[in-house]
Amino acid sequence: MRRLISKHPGEIRLVATGPLTNLALAVKMDPTLSEKLKCLYIMGGNMESRGNTSACGEFNFLADPEGAYIVCNEFLCKTYIATWEFACRHKLSWEWYDNWVNKGTKKADFIKKIYAHSLQYSRSEKEVKGMVSGPGFVSCDSYAMAAAINESIVTDVIECPVTVETSGRFTRGMMVLDMIEVLGKKNKALVMNKVDMEKFKVLMEASVA
Repeated sequence: MRRLISKHPGEIRLVATGPLTNLALAVKMDPTLSEKLKCLYIMGGNMESRGNTSACGEFNFLADPEGAYIVCNEFLCKTYIATWEFACRHKLSWEWYDNWVNKGTKKADFIKKIYAHSLQYSRSEKEVKGMVSGPGFVSCDSYAMAAAINESIVTDVIECPVTVETSGRFTRGMMVLDMIEVLGKKNKALVMNKVDMEKFKVLMEASVA
């Protein structure tokens, strides 16, 4: 899923909350694409080799490692990345979730319906084992969107070049954080490390009003 915020060139903030195939194709068709963006916000990848689909692969990046590689290496605009481990460490309690989807509004009812299937998986044995920092509601895509709406919710980042493994037997799709800068890349990503959870909750509450 892709969302655009602002239609004015140079002020466009693009949010990517799925496999990055379309963005990879777009930048191959127009190599200047990233110059037209103010910022790119991605939900995907991982920062500690923890996977939720394979041993070392997060779903969005593992679905198309080559696409993720192209986006991480050829988009030169300011880029925030909300990884799997980051999302897990900023999960919300199930009590909060139950209150959130039971507001009685049309939006809350809609969210409750669309989350019904994924909640079954999130409480499965496999997902529980793959979860970081215990159980809870992980609203993965919402962190990227929230940062695009209000960048001040991001209180700490890991700023470094990143790339994606495309050929490893066990690590295909894994995002690589080049902390010692051996890749020789000039552009660095802002890998989200901490967010202001109170501000995040305000945005989440507003989404079901």
